[in-house]
Amino acid sequence: MLIAGPNLTLDRTLTIAELRPGEVLRFDEAVTTPGGKGVNVARTALALGAPAVLVGFVPGHTGAAAAAMLAEEDVSLAGVEVGGEIRSSAIVLERSGRVTVMNEPGPPVRPEDWERYETAIAERVGEHDVLACSGSLPPGAPPDAYARLARIAAGAGAIAIVDVTGAQLGAAVDGGAGIVTPNLAEAEGLLHGRADETVEAGDPDEVRARAGRAAADLVARGARRAVVTAAAAGAAVADGDAVAWIPAPRVTVRNPVGAGDALVGGLGVALERGESFARAVALGVAAAAASVETAKAGTLDPARAAALAAAAA
Repeated sequence: MLIAGPNLTLDRTLTIAELRPGEVLRFDEAVTTPGGKGVNVARTALALGAPAVLVGFVPGHTGAAAAAMLAEEDVSLAGVEVGGEIRSSAIVLERSGRVTVMNEPGPPVRPEDWERYETAIAERVGEHDVLACSGSLPPGAPPDAYARLARIAAGAGAIAIVDVTGAQLGAAVDGGAGIVTPNLAEAEGLLHGRADETVEAGDPDEVRARAGRAAADLVARGARRAVVTAAAAGAAVADGDAVAWIPAPRVTVRNPVGAGDALVGGLGVALERGESFARAVALGVAAAAASVETAKAGTLDPARAAALAAAAA
């Protein structure tokens, strides 16, 4: 699987009893790791025993440091050098289970930088059956950046999975991307101009119906297939005129950050192996469930993911 994750980060995961804005706080633990949604997708693929190549911008000294840290994790990175320095993200985990994520935008890229990035994708995508486009884009990227990459993938005979929000998601849907994987709030925000965040507290039947409608509407608008996730409830899947519901396994949540990335990773790995779309979605949902049981985003126990997928079959 080839992974387009242009906007790499250095993540600082911080644990504290309670986050109290406006005060001087001392954290119990701080862990620094390379991050970004594409990195988490690559980690998932690696955990599931599948070869994957991540293509990302590598800005400045800090970008080089992140690349070295990824190499230590055995993540295969095809870096595209740009100016500036890599962005950072702070992920604050509270004892109550509440999670706060603070993301920087990343250094701006020039049109010629993006052209070099597209070239890096085009040179490699023919070696893979799946291109996963995942995460935010740096300032200066084209407004249809992932739609353009999806077209490159389609031209090479690969399936593009696009996991992004807002206008970039809209462009990918309108451009006929192979698979889009927004969460329910992101899908409804695109389709209806609003983002209703009541998934966890909402009536399960209503959430399921909303997700099903959103998935069907994304396909009607142009996407070939859609997977709309609804947190711990599960995911709605639209493939042509057919809409199905995949319930999420019941698990104990330690860190929900990166669950969507694990879903993309499991989905992409299964499709790369030639499995059916239905089985691929099942592995994706199982990988997401297994990932939230771990403390570090993008990590999972492959045996646990396999067991959850088998139980759902």
